[in-house]
Amino acid sequence: MLELSFNDPEKLVKVAHALSTQSRVDILQLLISRKLNVIEIAALLELPVSTVANNIKVLEAAKLINTELVPASRGAMKVCSRNYDDIHFALNIEKAVYKEDFQVYEVEMPIGHYSDCEVAPTCGMANAEGMVIREDQPASFYHPKHVGAQLIWFRKGYVEYLLPLEIPAGSRIDSFELSMEMCSEAPNYDNNWPSDISVWVNGIELGMWTSPGDFGDRRGKLNPAWWYDWSTQYGLLKTWRVDREKTTLDMVKVSDVNLERLNLMEGQKVRLRIGIDPEAVHQGGVNLFGRQFGDYQQDIVMKVNFTPIEEK
Repeated sequence: MLELSFNDPEKLVKVAHALSTQSRVDILQLLISRKLNVIEIAALLELPVSTVANNIKVLEAAKLINTELVPASRGAMKVCSRNYDDIHFALNIEKAVYKEDFQVYEVEMPIGHYSDCEVAPTCGMANAEGMVIREDQPASFYHPKHVGAQLIWFRKGYVEYLLPLEIPAGSRIDSFELSMEMCSEAPNYDNNWPSDISVWVNGIELGMWTSPGDFGDRRGKLNPAWWYDWSTQYGLLKTWRVDREKTTLDMVKVSDVNLERLNLMEGQKVRLRIGIDPEAVHQGGVNLFGRQFGDYQQDIVMKVNFTPIEEK
């Protein structure tokens, strides 16, 4: 059995993150009674091999599964097995040990509620009823209707959001997280279309993720019936996490940006920018998914783990 508690918050976060998507839970279910390689898992779940491989890395980083390379007809293949049958979360220990009131502030920002933008074609946005604006018309991104968007795409540029940060003054921020579903932006779709997508917080770039493609090989699980089969269908759920030492992307370090550099406590808002750095190697654009498109029923989620100052 795997025992988890606030005594080891980093391990707790890794495991909780690994269990936060249906795809990774499905992989663990498949491994209950047998070992499987990545290709077998992809076939059983009807997912792209690249998607399964990324999820395997997250599960492996959390030590929920073990992988080994075994000889195959062409080179070697990665075989996966489970490490635990049971996981126990003890969430009442921290207060007794440290006498601190650890809290979480969470905001989910609809993707259409951006406060600033600068985009270039191909670009557009849609919702459950149809197209929100005319395609490939950057000026239309300023139309008031943009607040209803559930899918936004653009080849170059950025969208920027102002997120409220309503935590008690003087609180100690322990970690800061952002998660969103996204992928590249190609004409129609192209699973092999890399794009270097960056995320900035208060003007500081957290790190760059190279999306492998604009995914359209199957329909997104949440897409409305009217959405075209030949267009972008789904993305990957990516999570940036900043602590006192570094920034990670899906639990893998991507930069030395830490909480101190973000100056989160200087105001009651967080400025978030998502886009393509003009100097990026792969200028492959961005698709950003809301709750009614893609595979994950969420918009942009910000979580701030903090500890209030104890009153004397």
